[in-house]
Amino acid sequence: MDTRPAPLPPARVWAATALAVLAGTALQLQQPQLWPGLRVLALATAAVLALLVARWMRHRHGSLLLLCAAAAALAFSLTATRAQWRLDQSLPAALEGQDLVLTGRVVSLPRQGPDGTRFVMDVERADIAGQAVQVPKRVSLAWYADRGDDALSAGSPPAVLAGQQWQFTARLQQPHGNLNPHGFDLELWLFEQGIRAQGYVRSQGETAPQLLADGHGAPVQRLRQTVRDALGLRMADPAVAGVLAALVVGDQAAIKPADWDVFRLTGVAHLMSISGLHVTMLAWLAAAVIGRLWRLCARGLLWLPAQQAARWGGLLVAAAYALLAGWGVPAQRTVCMLAVVVVLRSAGLRWPLTAVLLAAALAVSLLDPWALLQPGFWLSFVAVALLAASEPAAKADRTRIADPVPGLRGWWPHRIGPVLLSGLRTQTVATVGLAPLSMLFFQQLSVVGFVANLVAIPLVTLVITPLALLGVLVPPLWWVAAPVVEVLMDFLRTLAGWPWALWTAAAAPPWAVACGLLAAALAVLPLPWRLRGLAVPLMLPLLAPPLQRPPPGSFEMVVVDVGQGTSVLVRTHSKLLVYDAGPQYSADSDAGQRLLLPLLRARGEREVHLLMLSHRDTDHTGGAAAVLAALPVHAMSSSLEPGHPLLTGTVPHTGCQAGQSWVWDGVQFDVLHPLAADLPAVGGRPVKPNALSCVLRVHTAQRSLLLTGDLEAAQEAALLARSASGALHSQVMLVPHHGSRTSSSTAFIEAVQPQLAVVQAGYRSRFGHPVPAVLERYESAQVPVKRSDRCGAVLWPALTPAPAAQCQRDLARRYWHHGPIVPRSQGEQP
Repeated sequence: MDTRPAPLPPARVWAATALAVLAGTALQLQQPQLWPGLRVLALATAAVLALLVARWMRHRHGSLLLLCAAAAALAFSLTATRAQWRLDQSLPAALEGQDLVLTGRVVSLPRQGPDGTRFVMDVERADIAGQAVQVPKRVSLAWYADRGDDALSAGSPPAVLAGQQWQFTARLQQPHGNLNPHGFDLELWLFEQGIRAQGYVRSQGETAPQLLADGHGAPVQRLRQTVRDALGLRMADPAVAGVLAALVVGDQAAIKPADWDVFRLTGVAHLMSISGLHVTMLAWLAAAVIGRLWRLCARGLLWLPAQQAARWGGLLVAAAYALLAGWGVPAQRTVCMLAVVVVLRSAGLRWPLTAVLLAAALAVSLLDPWALLQPGFWLSFVAVALLAASEPAAKADRTRIADPVPGLRGWWPHRIGPVLLSGLRTQTVATVGLAPLSMLFFQQLSVVGFVANLVAIPLVTLVITPLALLGVLVPPLWWVAAPVVEVLMDFLRTLAGWPWALWTAAAAPPWAVACGLLAAALAVLPLPWRLRGLAVPLMLPLLAPPLQRPPPGSFEMVVVDVGQGTSVLVRTHSKLLVYDAGPQYSADSDAGQRLLLPLLRARGEREVHLLMLSHRDTDHTGGAAAVLAALPVHAMSSSLEPGHPLLTGTVPHTGCQAGQSWVWDGVQFDVLHPLAADLPAVGGRPVKPNALSCVLRVHTAQRSLLLTGDLEAAQEAALLARSASGALHSQVMLVPHHGSRTSSSTAFIEAVQPQLAVVQAGYRSRFGHPVPAVLERYESAQVPVKRSDRCGAVLWPALTPAPAAQCQRDLARRYWHHGPIVPRSQGEQP
């Protein structure tokens, strides 16, 4: 007689194992540094042995526990191995900045902007001085338009098409991006895409740009580009063309930044990219049509039942659409989920919805482990899970997930009311249930999002997207979709213009996030109302988290990582000063929009009390317009000349000049430079902007900070001559002019006597900042130096000694982040 206990239900075992795999993968993604290969191999070996032991264990739950531990260990090992393979493909440091002759094929959808064209290339061969060298297989390149700067531009770039084979001279560098608290991690994105080098095409070199073949080496990308370009030619309104291109081929860059702002304010940004809703809708329509046509083919019915043919046909169409749209995480999730449902139904199985969701999540994580770090992954799966879990117990069927090929009969017209009520309920659950994740990932929540989505979801899903896709085959249908898009955008712009259309809050601490997630679950689950009522107080800490501010009599500093430029936040107990606003990166991108505003939002800053712009150079003022447009700014101080575009608004402006001083919350602020006589006047002689840099000293009895702008040696000497002994002493000093050789004289360093010097400079700065000779001066004075290109943002919290200032790269270190930097040799061009 067999005395072994009955096995656990397969669906339960599968769900537990899938959860373990996801947990193991997520744990590996938190590693600041990869384990050595032998340790990973030992872990994988132990996991295999554990699987063998679990197979013969008689205790059911003990066997399941061991199985889950082994699955997590194997997932950890597999992800670590894949990560090491990807890291091994990095560009050798010795090849950074060198003229390389690259031969390769364009494999991405080229993105054209006012400054040129950007694309991804698969490198087939790389040479330097006639010798073959090894470079990463996949690189991201910029082909700049002619800006009169031969170091960066290559003349007006030709039309680059996906699939083309090119040969040209380029310069590469290892992947590197700005790293700030709560900011976008560009290095993670590049790592996930398999891009292990960045660079640009050069006009001067041993090989002029040459098109070798105009073949179709990347057919999907070529098709995407063909459709996008056709939309741009046929649509009179670029905004409409951008929306249709985003819906058809997933080119989100086709939507202008101003329109993205409208979509974010109204909470419909998810609809303007390829979402699971779009993929599911297309699968449903395709399956219905294929099923009808299949029933007309007697021979086909003998080979495969119509319902099976409809399911598999709908899945194939959904997969094709997902590929055409760029294969984003929401599309991956939906295709995987549809595939699981089709396979289960074809095999006659009915798994619980939780098991199906976990199977789809497992498939996505195996395809792309780093997708677990993307907000779209969690928003997609949590939305489906909440909709299923919120069904009343009397109606819920936990073993059911919607068949991707429902029939079209029997729903019109008597079911319109239930369908509308169901849509209203779905939107309510999604709005409430996903609110905590929106606050967690984006620190914002659209107040008008519920109303906007009630209108936008049916229009985008049932009208605009089908017409846009059919327009690929019948282009005049795009003209039918265009007025619908225009009406929708007018409606959304109206909602976006409402006061308090968007609620923003600071990044919440973990306990507040946990309370918010619990509140969302209580609000949408079919529970008694006395329990649901607890959701309101539980949600409040997430919507209005407690803010950490310096105590009166102290201040904190954040030196923002803006690349080659300057921006510093100085925070007292109740006031915020922004010193410079970083550079303008391109005609449609600047540090204010990309870096400063997200950082300020995450810190809970709703206003700027003083915006001080040290001087007119665009690496200091490039982001100012974005800050002025997005936040209330109480006052401005600068050395800008009268009539400068930044001074034409309504913000009160005062020229910064030596002798100005004020006190905020017990913190003293003193302007030390320039003199009033140096400031530019209308019709006056031009003055070099660096010479007019506003120098600001911030100090209390316990700490002090000196902000120097682009002050040069002559002005340093003048400042020393008119300053009393010890008047410049500061614990932390912003190194003048990014570490240029024209600044940081030995006398100035000795007068300031900093305990820490901070350099703001771009990675492999084309100006060579900071210059080695300047660094040697600080080293000789025994002053430690932190560099933004190596450190990321530099954080000096209140009540913390200056030498203990923190680097964001140390606080948030992950193995894909850039490692030690090889300094650029003197005389090497960018």
